Amino acid sequence: MVLEDQRFAHEDLERLEHAIADRVADEPRNIRERLARDHEIAHFLTRIEDQSKRLLDIYKDADGLREQELQSISTGEQFEEFYKQLDDIKDFHKRYPNEPVENLERAYKRRQPGEGEIVGMEIDNMFTGEEGFGQYLDLTTLHEDYLNLPGVKRLTYVQYLDIFDSFTPPQLLIKRNNKLSDKYFKYVGELATYLEGFIKRTKPLQDLDMLFASFDEEFEKQWAAGEVPGWTEEKAENGAQGPKTEGTGEGTWCADCEKEFKNENVYKNHLTGKKHIRAAEARKAAGSNETSAPPAGGVQSAAYRLKERAVAEREHRIRSLAQALQSERQATRINVERRQGMTERERQMELEALLAEPESLGADGRGNEPSDDEGDERIYNPLKLPLAWDGKPIPYWLYKLHGLGVEYTCEICGNFVYMGRRAFDKHFSEALHIFGLKCLGITSNTNLFREITRIDDAIRLWEKLEQDRKKDRDHTDNVVQMEDAEGNVMPERIYLDLQKQGIL
Repeated sequence: MVLEDQRFAHEDLERLEHAIADRVADEPRNIRERLARDHEIAHFLTRIEDQSKRLLDIYKDADGLREQELQSISTGEQFEEFYKQLDDIKDFHKRYPNEPVENLERAYKRRQPGEGEIVGMEIDNMFTGEEGFGQYLDLTTLHEDYLNLPGVKRLTYVQYLDIFDSFTPPQLLIKRNNKLSDKYFKYVGELATYLEGFIKRTKPLQDLDMLFASFDEEFEKQWAAGEVPGWTEEKAENGAQGPKTEGTGEGTWCADCEKEFKNENVYKNHLTGKKHIRAAEARKAAGSNETSAPPAGGVQSAAYRLKERAVAEREHRIRSLAQALQSERQATRINVERRQGMTERERQMELEALLAEPESLGADGRGNEPSDDEGDERIYNPLKLPLAWDGKPIPYWLYKLHGLGVEYTCEICGNFVYMGRRAFDKHFSEALHIFGLKCLGITSNTNLFREITRIDDAIRLWEKLEQDRKKDRDHTDNVVQMEDAEGNVMPERIYLDLQKQGIL
């Protein structure tokens, strides 16, 4: 039934829009809830896109089934068509008695804490402990891969965080020809893949396809202009062909020594030399069995240039992604330096606190069930003073100075209690108080109702203002007097009304 599929798609789109609005309206309490909300909204947006494409196909009606169904309903016997479709539905449920029915209202309903949080569980499995729910980068494995590359500096993890997106000297001393090895190609590929995955996990609502497309477009322009750092076309000296892209085609090329020999006998004799043997062993240890520099031009030279392009593209992608993740990169460096001064027990306690925080937070943002280990560090606050920015109670004199112990009740706001004069004065211009006035029929001049908290007082004042406005209107109407042909004097408004009716 095409029409039923069309109706279902429209209903699904409407419920998806409501579900997104419900989730955007609430402010998350911590980064875990924010990520869970963003990923859930991204899932809804993807489903909206799929359902919209499905609806477009239905409306295009390429196979004519929709038009046929419309004609059968509009031209044929209505009840006959109705009972026919009813029999089809009954027959389907007889053949598939256990077929589940998709409940859209329940599918997109927000889960309460007791009902289980499927998306929240996915967020927990999405990030490692070092990443801290997307706050920091976790490049420890890639740092080990970097140290295993031949010819690189022995850098610490903190130093590596500063130069992992630099692929030119003096940060990276790997020769251009050695970058074509399988080991290096795999390293830059894994680094680019990790950074792409990280930005997808932390920023699911951004238009990442457009961002990645801009990276590719920028690389195409730089490659065409020969401006990619470390991959510009240049000719080496002494006839060697290290970083250049065109061979002379007049001699024999040695891939191990990265050198071209004009005489074939000289080439054969140098194969037994110590220098060639050491170069061959080093190249074998680097894991490269392919030609590391281009032979004479033609098809082989084009293939070599194509491989250079693949490596250069990955390097450019890493540089662009690192620039987009600059804030997370700086936060990672600061966090690593801070954790280096901590003991192993302190690191473990911090990780446990980070993982336990989202589940133990109550409605007020504080833990409801502190563990026994945290009992010694519990804040002593017998007077129930408000907490300052550092999580400690404010001084008692400051509490008395601001009058935070005085309660102010506003009947218009639903008997809401405001602690302190400052919060009480501020609430008169807030949405809750203005909404309460609108519920009483007060729609204008709400600034005149400041300091009024009782419903009866507000209604009496509004009636008094309405009476004054009515008197002003009557007085304005009676200012101008008009006289008819018979000498009768009357207000201008009455005179105009009589004139329109043709009585005068």
